[in-house]
Amino acid sequence: MSDKSVGGEAFWERVRAAYPEQRPLLNLNNAAVSPPPLVVEQAMIDAYRLISQNPDVNMWSKLDAELPTIKQQLADMADCDPDEIALNRNSSEGLSTAIFGIPLKAGDQVLVSLWDYPSVIAGWLQRQQREGIEVVTVDFDLMDDENVIVDAYAQAITPRTRVIQLTHMLHWTGRVLPVKRICALARARARAIITVVDGAQTFAQMPLSFRELGCDYFVTSLHKWLGAPVGNGMLIVRRDRIDNTWPLLGPFDPQPLQIDKFDHWNLGTYNSAIQAGIAPAIRFHAQIGTQAIHARLQELTRYWVDLASNIPGFRLHTPLDSVELGAVSLFSIDQCDARWIEQALRNTHGVHVKFRQIRHISGLRVSPSLYTQKSDLCRFVEALRQVVASR
Repeated sequence: MSDKSVGGEAFWERVRAAYPEQRPLLNLNNAAVSPPPLVVEQAMIDAYRLISQNPDVNMWSKLDAELPTIKQQLADMADCDPDEIALNRNSSEGLSTAIFGIPLKAGDQVLVSLWDYPSVIAGWLQRQQREGIEVVTVDFDLMDDENVIVDAYAQAITPRTRVIQLTHMLHWTGRVLPVKRICALARARARAIITVVDGAQTFAQMPLSFRELGCDYFVTSLHKWLGAPVGNGMLIVRRDRIDNTWPLLGPFDPQPLQIDKFDHWNLGTYNSAIQAGIAPAIRFHAQIGTQAIHARLQELTRYWVDLASNIPGFRLHTPLDSVELGAVSLFSIDQCDARWIEQALRNTHGVHVKFRQIRHISGLRVSPSLYTQKSDLCRFVEALRQVVASR
């Protein structure tokens, strides 16, 4: 694949051929987990077979010896230093490292929103229950203007605010929040407020820079938009926060540990073959380029929404005109049960989308990926049209 050929449908057909066939369902829930390209899948299988030949030697001495190179490659993508990167299993693990590792005392405040990932909110509430910190909820609507959202966080800050938890792209609807502006707001306080950014849905889907975001912790899953094997995650910790952050697991090696204390080899024995798929995933991704990937995912979202917009009762819950629009969006049909639509699409038409409900919003999340063709989206919208007509 060559960047010079990016843009035409013939190019994206070649991309599709590089992925495993999705069966028996048309997979439009890639925001949960995306299949890896075939070359990544094969690299993981080959690594697993290598482990089987001499596990104790081949895991630790051969496969794990590649981890510093992998961290450097990820650091180049994320615009950080490799010694600020820890590798783990997923965003939930990385977020838990930050949530339970940031030193706080009773009475300290942490700002969250009801739109944050449920286990993230649960983690902070657990610290509230056990340690007496105060979890404060910032309220805004997902269709609000960016200025309204920034103001909501600004007004919630008090002299006791120590941490702001932020979600870069909300997995419910695909809304991208003004994280950079809120992080700048946090740093500008006389006593800088720590910022934790959940980037599970943005890393590798759209261009981003850890340095430009200005956060203290950035967490992502590598099995979503990078296309690494399931079970790969990344935690970035700003250098001056590493020493004071407690690791989630008791480290194997003695102090000083630096970023290593957050790496998932502290689990004990784990499957090194999974991490062997990160490097080929990065190479595959780089052949297309993040800018081209983001543009394609925007194109696919706008394409299916345009096709579906004249379906009676169609309502989109994702700002379509945003320059940060990506692959994730949420829709509903007025006077129609979204759960019923989900099941009808799946059982009758073989199309897999995901029901999502939070607060006053209920609908179906659609998230195509690089291998998704426009013909797939035509099939989805036609199936949706038939389901709605049959109610």
